[in-house]
Amino acid sequence: MSRTPAPPYVKGHGLLAGRTAVITAAAGAGIGGATARRFLEEGARVLVSDAHTRRLKETETALAAEFGADAVASQPCDVTDETQVQALYDTAVRLHGRLDITVNNAGLGGTAELADMTDEQWNRVLDVTLGGTFRCTRAALRHFREAATGDGTGDGGGTRTGGVVVNNASVIGWRAQAGQAHYAAAKAGVMALTRCAAVEAAAYGVRVNAVSPSLAMHPHLAKVTTTELLDELTAREAFGRYAEPWEIANVIVFLAGDYSSYMTGETVSVSSQHP
Repeated sequence: MSRTPAPPYVKGHGLLAGRTAVITAAAGAGIGGATARRFLEEGARVLVSDAHTRRLKETETALAAEFGADAVASQPCDVTDETQVQALYDTAVRLHGRLDITVNNAGLGGTAELADMTDEQWNRVLDVTLGGTFRCTRAALRHFREAATGDGTGDGGGTRTGGVVVNNASVIGWRAQAGQAHYAAAKAGVMALTRCAAVEAAAYGVRVNAVSPSLAMHPHLAKVTTTELLDELTAREAFGRYAEPWEIANVIVFLAGDYSSYMTGETVSVSSQHP
């Protein structure tokens, strides 16, 4: 199969001007880091978070040098720790007076045949990938609900929306893959959580959607995945290549902005994968 080149990088158009966003697992060169950059290019102010404090600080420093210290801040957060999750969202409101968007990107994978999988392996993947998305969604919805029904969180400029949550799911939540029972179950759970949260949050004008990438290449994935498996997964893609992380981030920008104003409870497949 021939490989289709990646398209040119898309310039920002101010689609998120004046918005404040929290993005988890945003350190490094993966989907979270690409999303933080795309949000900044679209005019948002961003609070990036990650459990890896050194890489997080490096990410903040690099983005602040490019976009300005007022546009980006960072706070370490382990999404399995409720106290840290609450502190993360409280910090976003304290820094900017409001919260508009949260991108729940934190997740943990692994490979183990189900018959040999330990409780610890199962629980760890579920706690980070599904439990972390639950905790961050819950924290964001509490802020959004207060803004809608209480005295609000202030006005930081731009068009005021009821708030947006974008979760990172995966096509593996729909499709079977050996050795991925825990990760697939977690990502399928993220999709179900997205639908249920959307129904509840619609009452106060909040939208909750998810992206479902197939294969987006970044350095960490290359380290933890065999070349043989990456070649196999790439061969399934109609374009004959993996996605660049910024291509997934572009769809997250769409879901976070006003062009998707009538979408909620949806999981958007960002994939060229065929069966």
